[in-house]
Amino acid sequence: MIPIIIIVISLLFDGLLTNYLPYLVNDLSYFTPLFTVVSIFIIYPFYRKNNKKYFITVFLLGFIYDLFYTNLLFYNAVIFLIIGIISRFINKNFETSFLKLIIYTVIIVVLYESISAGILFVFNIVPISFDKLFYKISHSLLLNIIYMETIYIVIKIIPKKYKEISIN
Repeated sequence: MIPIIIIVISLLFDGLLTNYLPYLVNDLSYFTPLFTVVSIFIIYPFYRKNNKKYFITVFLLGFIYDLFYTNLLFYNAVIFLIIGIISRFINKNFETSFLKLIIYTVIIVVLYESISAGILFVFNIVPISFDKLFYKISHSLLLNIIYMETIYIVIKIIPKKYKEISIN
């Protein structure tokens, strides 16, 4: 239940903040939300014992994200699945702490933006350069790090008995 709540909150915040914050190139905003993308990492511990459900959830989350925000079927679903695989690798092989979460958030945002830019470049959908890619990455880090740290603190506060019965 907790991962579903995190996913719904992330989707809603993504939608609300993209309506109120400027996010086009050369806008004066350092707050480009990618909450749904970073929530992929934070929900993995709830699915630790059931990777199949985790990957299905991540794929469906990407599909829903496509329907609501990009109108490109399976574009973000595949990207979210790739990020889910990398999030699983990080969670299994490295320890998660308050400071390391900043590094993991940077990795996830850079991965998402780089994969998106690579796809856009290869299929020549939108002209993209390294300057635009760096701009998008740098302008989305601050808000997403704050969001990831906040969700991490909230999850740490939740009693253990609710965490264990979350996904079975």
